[in-house]
Amino acid sequence: MYSSVLAFHNLIRWVVLVAGVIAVIRAITAWTGKRAWDTQDKRIGLLFTVALDVQILLGLLLYGVFSPITTHAFANFGAAMGDATLRFWLVEHLSIMLVAAGLAHTGQTLSKKATSHQASHQRAAIFFGLALVTILAGIPWFRSLLPQFLELPGILTGLLA
Repeated sequence: MYSSVLAFHNLIRWVVLVAGVIAVIRAITAWTGKRAWDTQDKRIGLLFTVALDVQILLGLLLYGVFSPITTHAFANFGAAMGDATLRFWLVEHLSIMLVAAGLAHTGQTLSKKATSHQASHQRAAIFFGLALVTILAGIPWFRSLLPQFLELPGILTGLLA
């Protein structure tokens, strides 16, 4: 079960990143171009926040139930805080991603409550942009970029290298 949840968590990362980039670009171009807030803006912001929520739910399942990394770290919390890798998984990754989700939801809420189209785009651009930067800072880039079932088999990778 661990590998399935981890693979899905890894896949959803790309949905979050693509939706976040699109949401930020749309918000910035609409804000600077003085375009009206439309249903597409609403939808991409919603996709970004919902994908991020799914990602966090999967991450919390890994964190509290399935991951042998956090299980090991919780067994000796003090020692885990002294190990940079364990500390990343136990505290930093979780904290950074929760902050990012808060920023994305703040942007979604404030853009809906804005009294003008420009204010909606401005708030979306600022908060979605901050959320995206925070997400990029918290992603474990040292791990595989794709779930293992999507990576090329070892023999093909060797031939292409």
